[in-house]
This record gives sequence, C-alpha cells and structure tokens, in this order.
Amino acid sequence: MKLSSREIVLAGIFAAVIGILSQFTIPLGPIPLTLQTFAVGFVVTILGKKTGTISVAIYLLMGMIGLPVLAGGSAGIASYFGPTGGFLIGFLFQAYFTGLILEKVTFNYFWSLTANLVGAFITLFFGSLWLKFGSSLPWNAAFSAGMLPFILPGIIKAIAAGYLGVLLGKRLAFTNLIYR
Repeated sequence: MKLSSREIVLAGIFAAVIGILSQFTIPLGPIPLTLQTFAVGFVVTILGKKTGTISVAIYLLMGMIGLPVLAGGSAGIASYFGPTGGFLIGFLFQAYFTGLILEKVTFNYFWSLTANLVGAFITLFFGSLWLKFGSSLPWNAAFSAGMLPFILPGIIKAIAAGYLGVLLGKRLAFTNLIYR
C-alpha cells in the first residue's frame, strides 16, 4: 500500500486528534466512558477507510510504546491486556468497516450515521469478546459489562461523529479526493 505525503501527514495529525479526544473520560469502573469511539468514527468519516484506519493504527501504536494518549492518559502494552484491550483492538475494525461502508455509498448524513453506528457496535462487540475470553466471564456477564452500559452513549457518540464528520468533511478540501 503506497501512501502519499499528504496521507501520512493527515494520518499523524488525526492520530493526535484521537489522542486528545481520548482524554475526555468518565470513570465507570474498570472500563471508562470515553470519547475514543467518537474520535475514531469522526476521523474515519473525514479521512476515509485507508487514511483513517492508518490514523487509528498510529494512535494505538503511540499508546503501545508508552505515549499517554489512551483514555485518561494511560499508556503502555499493559493497557492492551487489561479490561479495555478488546475495545482498543476493536477501534481498528471500527475504523476499517466504518470507512468501508462510507466508501461504498454516497457521502451524506444518513450513510455516515449508519456507518458510525455499525462501527460503534463493532467496538463494543470486540470489547465484550475480550472480556469473555480475557477475564473468563460468562457470555451474559461479558456483554452486560462490555456492551450494555455503553449502548446509549455509543449511539450518541456515533451520531455525533457521523454528523460532525460530514459537516466538517464537506468543508475540507482533501475530503473531495476521498469521497468522489
């Protein structure tokens, strides 16, 4: 996969945007409510599948090497093996599939909201799977802890990411190259 200089710079800038938005957290036990899911959807809505997913990968790598960009300023490889690890991995899949949907349809509010809702549920699904297998929880407990408390906030964040992503995306010159 070949990337232009513009795509590399945009991916880096928007990885920083995800890192900044991730600092807005509401503690809810071991899994906080954050703006990470919003940030991932927002970035992918603006940048598209390829550059958006690379941006999320850069963000995750920054957290993995110790930069305090994950929720609440956390960092390090241990973050990927704790209760939030599945959500972090889920961000890559959220980015890819949100971008894939947006790539296949008309770039408008309806499809952006739809793609972001699908992406948000993908992240919740991965988070719940991680809790099931990583914490040896029964299925109902894993979904009760990893999905149920986050469904309504996830829907709100997905709607906001989709709406603001299209609103800003239509005003940025580089999105015309992504969504033709």
